Amino acid sequence: MKKSIFTYLVLCSVLALHSCQKMDRPVLGDYPKDVDVIPTTPLRFYVPFDSTETKDRQLNIRFADEISSYPCLFPDASIKSGTGVSGTSYQGADNVALRYLNANDMKTATSFSVALWMKQTVAEANGRTQFIFSFVDETYDWAKSAIFMMVENATLTDATVKVLVMDQWLEFAGDNKLKKPMFDGNWHHWVITYDETTSKMGYYFDGVKVDNVPAAATDVKKAGSARGKLDLTKATSLVIGGYNRHGGAPGASDDWMKSFTGGIDQFRMYNKVLSAAEVKELYDGKK
Repeated sequence: MKKSIFTYLVLCSVLALHSCQKMDRPVLGDYPKDVDVIPTTPLRFYVPFDSTETKDRQLNIRFADEISSYPCLFPDASIKSGTGVSGTSYQGADNVALRYLNANDMKTATSFSVALWMKQTVAEANGRTQFIFSFVDETYDWAKSAIFMMVENATLTDATVKVLVMDQWLEFAGDNKLKKPMFDGNWHHWVITYDETTSKMGYYFDGVKVDNVPAAATDVKKAGSARGKLDLTKATSLVIGGYNRHGGAPGASDDWMKSFTGGIDQFRMYNKVLSAAEVKELYDGKK
């Protein structure tokens, strides 16, 4: 990252701002006030990736109809806009990602749903382990994340999918790879959920609940017992399109951890478990 960009990020931290400002050359004391977004529905965080201005792609990635804090990040020029499932989309690149300084009040959620559209080919995946998003939490020694999602071993018909929740791996791996065409170059809709009443994860692909899910991918535990309510209260920033360090957040530096180079669109976080009907509505409406 260029020196001037790094300097500005430091300035953001010194000023204890919740977000970067929409200006080309900010001057100390001459900046607009942040607008706090307080969602009033279970949809607590939403980014459609529909840029209101071309220059937003080089500045702070503020998007139309966004329900989020401003990202305090100047993205690398290799991040591009693409044609989305609806409007435009985020197009990822190697070693870069978007980082939001918070996900509104998602850290108070005890159950959750994360919904997004993603698109990539097997060739673009290139056998790499790619991170889709990470809810940063520095209290975890290695992961530095309360929740993250990653994909690897992509073929036209299946892939390994792993979700980390409070230091526990939930996996479609080995003989239990997810047998869905995630990497056929088309847009596909993903929803992952956690239900505190059952302590189980749920997964939806293209509007349909994934069945025959192995216990290794569903059962969330704490000290061997059902976990119940999640404690995400120490989570801070949110990285979309990669792991922590790809967005400039603290985290592991293992070389196998790569950013997502495909397309992402309509990223949503809810503080509840979406019903099958609600998931189908998102899918049918390309939301």
